This record gives sequence, structure tokens and C-alpha cells, in this order.
Amino acid sequence: MISEAIDFRYLLLENYKQLKLNEVEVATIFLIDHLINMGNPMITADILALRMTMKTAEIDKVLASLLDKGIIDFILVGKSLNTTLEPLKKKLYKQFQLNLANEQHINISKEKEESLNNIFSRFQEYLGRTLSPVEVSKIREWIGFGYSEDMIISSLKEALSKNKKSLRSVDKILLQKASRDDVEKEGHSFLNEFWRNNIEETIRIASTPWIDDENDK
Repeated sequence: MISEAIDFRYLLLENYKQLKLNEVEVATIFLIDHLINMGNPMITADILALRMTMKTAEIDKVLASLLDKGIIDFILVGKSLNTTLEPLKKKLYKQFQLNLANEQHINISKEKEESLNNIFSRFQEYLGRTLSPVEVSKIREWIGFGYSEDMIISSLKEALSKNKKSLRSVDKILLQKASRDDVEKEGHSFLNEFWRNNIEETIRIASTPWIDDENDK
């Protein structure tokens, strides 16, 4: 996994406040990790005290806090009890994945909003007027349905070339294009099946005015 390829120490420094850890606990974690890598499977307060300025009793409290927070654990390996930082690593990798997913979602949302704004601008430019709330809502539906920006704008141009100036005309052209694409790729049209199975909705959409133009017939 990508997250596990990232050094957990970097993730710890980035997220320790979110995990409600203090700087003493972070320093202790780093030393625990160092000692484990040096071949010390079981880390105790006495071992840590040899390298830290804190007293054993204070370190015991830190270890108890880390255990209580689910940061460290003690597991039985054979007949020996070992210290592990796996609970911490799992928390950090999970948080990393959540942060990455949120960042990707934000980026996708930004791209979608930019695409919508561009479509709105082009429609207003070609129609020579501002869009009504109903028209804005319909364009958002097209994006949500999966129509691309290029497909929507080219459908508008095609409608205008036929002197059709309503979004209902553009919607019909989009449906036709999507149906043709389905037939070319799959040999049948899912969209046609969808409309056939939802005839009442089809009739409702077909009868919606969407700012009809007199020439739109």
C-alpha cells in the first residue's frame, strides 16, 4: 500500500497533535522505535531511562499513557513478551488514507465546479442571456449523470445550429449522443432501456419547459 511505503515517523510528526499526543510521548515513541530496531524486543521504563533524562517512574507513566491511548502494545512472541508500535502505525496509515481521500475529493469537487462554471459561461455567451435557476439545475444534473463538459457544449452548439435555443433541445441531443455511444461500445443502449423503464419520468422531463424558444419544435 502507498501509505505503508511512507515512514511512519513522518506521519507521526504530522499527526501527533490530532492523536492527542504530547511532545514527551512523541520523543518516547521515537526512542522505542530506535531500540526495537537495535534488537531490543521488549522495551521497559528501565531500558528507556538509560537513554532519557526522565526518571523511571515518569517514563512508566508515559508508557501507561501510550498503552491506554492504543499507541503501543505488548504481544507474546513465542514465550517472550515484545513491545510493538503496530497500533500506532495502523492509526497513522488509516489517517493518511483518510486525509488523501479527502484531498482527492476536494480536488475533484474543485474540478467539477470549474467545469460547471465554464459551462454556465459558455451557455450564457451562446444564448446571449443569463441562465434561469431551472437551467442551472439542469446543467448540474447533466454533470452528475456523467456528461462531459465538451459533450454538453457541443450539444448546445448543435442545438443552436438547428435554431433550437432551449435546454430541452440540448437534453435531447445529449441523450441521442449517449445512446449512440452505448450502442457503439456495448451493442445496446442502457439509456434507452432506462427511459423505457421510467416512462413516467421521461414524460415529465419532456414536458418541462426549461425556457422554451418559439422555434424549438
